[in-house]
Amino acid sequence: MEWGMANRLAQLVQADGHCLFLPVDHGYFQGPTRKLEEPRKTIEPLQPYADAFFMTRGVLRTSVDPGNTKPIILRVSGGTSVVGKDLANEGITTSMEEVIRLNASAVGMSVFIGTDYEKESLLNLARLVSEGERYGIPVMAITAVGKELEKRDARYLALACRITAEMGARIVKTYWCKDFEKVTRGCPVPVVMAGGPQVDTELEVFEFVYDGIQKGAIGVNLGRNIWQNDYPVAMIKALRAVIHKKATPQEAQEIYDSVKNKELSSLKVKAVKKV
Repeated sequence: MEWGMANRLAQLVQADGHCLFLPVDHGYFQGPTRKLEEPRKTIEPLQPYADAFFMTRGVLRTSVDPGNTKPIILRVSGGTSVVGKDLANEGITTSMEEVIRLNASAVGMSVFIGTDYEKESLLNLARLVSEGERYGIPVMAITAVGKELEKRDARYLALACRITAEMGARIVKTYWCKDFEKVTRGCPVPVVMAGGPQVDTELEVFEFVYDGIQKGAIGVNLGRNIWQNDYPVAMIKALRAVIHKKATPQEAQEIYDSVKNKELSSLKVKAVKKV
């Protein structure tokens, strides 16, 4: 592996072999997303606890201080929206020259396997990998399912992850699912988890992240479960403990509750002082 490629990957994956990527790229197809309406306000309090951010060039330029940031994985696919006909009909939106100008550590794009645009998205990935390898920039492939959430099973995700790895992706982002070890076992490059099933409690998030790490994932690329939580700093600290400190779900819950209670106490003190 070339020095530049190895260096960029080392910026993303920490010395313990694990990572916590925080995606804030949702606006590229959803528009203003709940609790991400003003990206800078969402990003700043979470920045100390993320290993890297996943975002578009627009949010990077407008919402991140270039003198104080974490490594950036740049979202370079798009061209569709939630109100359009088909989310799978994405193209490449950002040149590799601009990726270099913005000093990104990696790029990421969605691949829609099993859709009408399977061939186009896989060929886009192949071209992006070829450009990335030329300049020493790793590519993260995202096994997107569009609006077809029923595809989040081990058989489909194992297929999708293996194909994107075969195309040359250095990291694959995919959904957690039941029998997740079948996904990681068949993928020869590192796997990071996106959000799992819709859950009602923080503990359920800690449980699926813990399960995925135990079954071979190196970390997460988890956004809404963090920044849409009422206490996002507590959430990211607890998840960081699962990923980097081998905390159990129960231990993570204790961390979450402790940080949350400290925040509540601080707010009560401030309220009393105002009175």
